[in-house]
Amino acid sequence: MKKTTSLTIICVFLFSLLAPLHAQQPQPSPAPSQPLQQPPPAPQDDEEEVVRITTNLVQMDVVVVDKKGNQVTDLRAEDFEVYEDKRPQKITNFSYVLNETTPRPATTTTAAGPAAPARGGADKLATPEPPRRLRPEQVRRTMALVVDDLGLSFESTAIARNALRKFVNEQMQPNDLVAIIRTSAGVGALQQFTSDKRQLNAVIDRVKWYMSGRGGISAFAPIEGGAPAAALAGGGADENRMRGTLGDPGEALEDFREEIFAVGTLGALNFVVRGMRELPGRKSVILLSEGFSLFTVDRGRGSSDRVLQAVRRLTDLANRASVVVYSIDTRGLVYTGLTAADNVGELSNERIDEMVRARSDRLFDTQSGLNYLSQQTGGFLVRNNNDIAKAIAKVGEDQKGYYLIGYRPESTTYDRRYHTYAVKVKRPGLKVRTRAGFYGIRDEETRPVRRTREQQLMAALTSPFASSAVRLRLTTIFSNNAQEGSFMRSLVHIDANDLKFTREPDGKYQATLDVVGLTFGDNGRVVDSRVQSGKLSMNEETYRKVEREGLIYSLNVPIKKAGAYQLRMAVRDAATEQTGSASQFIEVPDLKKNRLVLSGLVLNGIRSEGPRKAGKASAAATSAQEGGDNQPAEGALNEQETLASPAVRRFGQSSSLAFGYAIYNARLDKTTNLPQLTTQTRIFRDGQPVFTGKEQPVDVTQYPDLKRINTGARLQLGSGLTPGEYVLQVVVTDMLAKPKDKHRNATQWTDFEIVK
Repeated sequence: MKKTTSLTIICVFLFSLLAPLHAQQPQPSPAPSQPLQQPPPAPQDDEEEVVRITTNLVQMDVVVVDKKGNQVTDLRAEDFEVYEDKRPQKITNFSYVLNETTPRPATTTTAAGPAAPARGGADKLATPEPPRRLRPEQVRRTMALVVDDLGLSFESTAIARNALRKFVNEQMQPNDLVAIIRTSAGVGALQQFTSDKRQLNAVIDRVKWYMSGRGGISAFAPIEGGAPAAALAGGGADENRMRGTLGDPGEALEDFREEIFAVGTLGALNFVVRGMRELPGRKSVILLSEGFSLFTVDRGRGSSDRVLQAVRRLTDLANRASVVVYSIDTRGLVYTGLTAADNVGELSNERIDEMVRARSDRLFDTQSGLNYLSQQTGGFLVRNNNDIAKAIAKVGEDQKGYYLIGYRPESTTYDRRYHTYAVKVKRPGLKVRTRAGFYGIRDEETRPVRRTREQQLMAALTSPFASSAVRLRLTTIFSNNAQEGSFMRSLVHIDANDLKFTREPDGKYQATLDVVGLTFGDNGRVVDSRVQSGKLSMNEETYRKVEREGLIYSLNVPIKKAGAYQLRMAVRDAATEQTGSASQFIEVPDLKKNRLVLSGLVLNGIRSEGPRKAGKASAAATSAQEGGDNQPAEGALNEQETLASPAVRRFGQSSSLAFGYAIYNARLDKTTNLPQLTTQTRIFRDGQPVFTGKEQPVDVTQYPDLKRINTGARLQLGSGLTPGEYVLQVVVTDMLAKPKDKHRNATQWTDFEIVK
């Protein structure tokens, strides 16, 4: 078979994914007619770690507030006193780090030239703009909002879900990286930190009451004066504990069960904190929970401190990872007295008093666990507050700035014992909040050493963040056709410069790779897994091309159920034991709801500036329509033939960018039986729109299946687009839908890079 050209491979993938484009291409969006103004660079962040425990330095972060809770930012080093194990220390490092940023007004470049900044309030029906792709130095706050659904009651779950949605839609800042994590959902819940509000809202929709957890219908189950079975109605281990004072044989089992769930919550937090260790910005975990007890009754041996030990391990890890833990009691202001739901007719007054006191004790114990965890890491507990959204905003306000204070430790500090430190401020009327202490172990000694192949791959797969020792670029596209239904197709681009090739006696170059792919559903369970290991062997010519342009691994995953999915890929180079990972979140819509939806965007490029190469593109499209056999085989590693491909999305200045997508569920005009659709193209840089094309009608006259309209367009990139990361957004409007219909518009976006 004749060797496939780079252009043919690209176009085959483009058209085989979405079905053939019609012969008459839609009018391309106009290219920028003048050099585009790029947004000014974001301010650089402080590159120094927040918390450091090394041979030469112990450094901590400190927040100072006044009596009203407002931060004080004008203090100097001489205003502080630092103590380690009650011994005064000399301050050697001091600075104040400000996290606040001022958003820039959005300026749009259209075909007619620059437009004025947008005015007025936000339009709830407006098409959302793509999220800003943050560079590490641009991140100001990294926030993990952890929903402890292992311990939330039914009532608190709904309250937490509404508060999270308000935070994402109204309080989240442009320089925030946010993840929303459920303690019950396992590894798959650790979706990548993102600034994409659409992605976060999809996760929030799946925050539901966990029936098997330790939380009941409400914060406290009703008091029942009848049989034990009646008392169990409404759930909750708290009432079982109350009835245990009467000798209920289920008491020990309920205590143990609750302890296991509490340790499970802390284990999930431990996992999150480990993943946040390498992230930039002011890092915090916001735990939405109904609390846990630090001590539980261990029958025959008195009190059990398993939960307390788990908290201590977690706080030391959080302190070393520079993570502050804030806790929010989702029960709000709780009334522990008798209510209309309580049935106390058969109980004595003494028994009623005992059970009411047990409720109060239960509330105090569970809040004490949350309070201890927060205080030990420099955070605070928000309790007795029914406005959970306001509580989250209070935490965000606390993240706006902090002092970094360091001192030189004595050699006796590193004795592997726990050391406390305290910070005092000399100015009266101020309150200092910082971490409680640390174990006398240097940071470099606490970093895990993963030696085996399995350990290295598992670490890459289970981390909520990408690893770049082997640089990967993951592209996952949702699509649908009548034969296969909904599916995801993924391409992983591997930078071959991060791999070690050896030259064999026969002149060929070889490398050995391990490739693992896992697809998680919204419940955290694996719905698809792929594992492949083997040697790559290639001649001199192919090796040089791979060295320049990389390798591609393809993966196809059928989707039986609509919902949120996450694909995680890990690649390990056996020779160097270096591992790279990447993950992508994708929302698969339910097409049966007949809402306007777009497939993912597939990008490719043409290295041309004239009509001759454009003609080649049309020829390649025709070849794809005829069913060419040049599509990369699933699971195969293929050398990449051009920089401007769907897997890499890297384009030269003044090159031509082609993109394709499918439109599903467009409404049909009752008279013509045809849809009326328009499409618009936008380009963003650093969250700011730099180009907006004119709205173009979509030509649908040649499509037999109007439920699946395959279309696309081409953009001539202008030389005014300076090298860097960009986002391409496509907005399709159904003109037959009512103006106030929130499903009138559908949008998709993807990132790409412009190089010289």
